[in-house]
Amino acid sequence: MFIDIVGYSKLLINEQSEQIQTLKEIVRGTEQFRLAEAEGKLVRLPTGDGAALVFRTNVEAPALCALEISKELKNHPDLHVRMGIHSGPVNEVVDLNEQANIAGAGIKHRAAGDGLRRCRTHSSFETCRR
Repeated sequence: MFIDIVGYSKLLINEQSEQIQTLKEIVRGTEQFRLAEAEGKLVRLPTGDGAALVFRTNVEAPALCALEISKELKNHPDLHVRMGIHSGPVNEVVDLNEQANIAGAGIKHRAAGDGLRRCRTHSSFETCRR
């Protein structure tokens, strides 16, 4: 799952810090994040104004996490995010700087910050319908 803040570079530095902190609290507060982290099955990669999260728990975890985030964002009307769901295999790789990274055929499945609007795979469609 990919998530980032819309319009981040246009924000004042203190607004950037506040929004990053709020987003971090929202994401870390989701059940899917906590479960995957507790099981040691979560890969987290910072992206500056967001993150890439790879859930190794089950195929529905990214969509369920995105739905949880979307629900909580309703309580934060000034925080606008983009989310994408990986819809295929995702592999952990090491980049040229010897840092953890990810690669795979189905890495980005775009979704709107106010809820998942497009689902390409049957399992993610079923999750989104719930």
